[in-house]
Amino acid sequence: MEEFTSGLTKIGTGLAAVAIFLGLLLIIFFVGARAKGKLQFPAAMIVFLGPAVVLLAYGLIAPAFLTTVGSFQNATGQDFVGWANYSWIFTTESNRKVLLNTAAWIVIAPLFSTGIGLMLALLLDRMKRESISKSLIFMPMAISFVGAGIIWGLVYEYRDPSGVQVGLMSQIAQWIGMDDPPNWLLWQPWNNFFLMVIMIWIQVGFAMVVLSAAIKAIPGDVVEAAELDGATGWKLFSRVTIPMVRGTLIVVFTTIMIAVLKIFDIVRTMTNGNFGTQVVANEMYAQAFVQFDVGRGSAMAVVLFVAVIPLIAYNVMQLRKERTIR
Repeated sequence: MEEFTSGLTKIGTGLAAVAIFLGLLLIIFFVGARAKGKLQFPAAMIVFLGPAVVLLAYGLIAPAFLTTVGSFQNATGQDFVGWANYSWIFTTESNRKVLLNTAAWIVIAPLFSTGIGLMLALLLDRMKRESISKSLIFMPMAISFVGAGIIWGLVYEYRDPSGVQVGLMSQIAQWIGMDDPPNWLLWQPWNNFFLMVIMIWIQVGFAMVVLSAAIKAIPGDVVEAAELDGATGWKLFSRVTIPMVRGTLIVVFTTIMIAVLKIFDIVRTMTNGNFGTQVVANEMYAQAFVQFDVGRGSAMAVVLFVAVIPLIAYNVMQLRKERTIR
């Protein structure tokens, strides 16, 4: 009974908070609609930007500030320890392995996702009913990382070679003559690459769709002029197609790289970071919510945040260059 009452109280509190927020919005819109003369423009700014700024400050800026402050504190968040948490990240042998794994993810997964997506975009554009094939390849994007991890967990399932194999890879390995297939998720360091395959499988569809749209947007007269000059096959691809979609390639690559940098769900679902597969995002969660070390968890979060900033800045610069050219 007490749990039921507590649940109702929490629901009521949440509904009250939503009602108050909506009420404030209605008041702001009402005042903004009645503003006239010189007050009209400032009122419009407050109406349209005010709620967004408040939510941004409350949901993003304030937590980022508190996390940064927490990264300089001890496990309980009561005492300042300076750069000790960052020193622990970059000098501990286990954390170096975590950073190397994350670096491998950042390079390999986006590279293969973008490369395979580009290849599929070129091949499928020449097929009849390409929309069907593209839909099937894009479908993994609709699956959550946890769901994808469960699906591929069945693919990598290991059982004793003398019994019936459930895992697809183990069965294929036996078909090609491998009598004793390894336990794929324990096979270091290859287990990291097996986990990357899941991310590549998900992101290839995204890369294919975006790059296909960019290839279709190449002016036909440019392609015809290049073909008249004798450019065919590889020359046409390397000297016309790639330069024309270079901006899109960079955006796709960096977007996937940002997603990979924050990878958590796949590692958490498949191995929980064990057997040499730990990455920064999962280590951050483990430190903050398993070990209850707020300082180290916050420091890991700050490292992730700082690593993402250059990628986002580069993306913005590329988009501005494209708009300038157009």
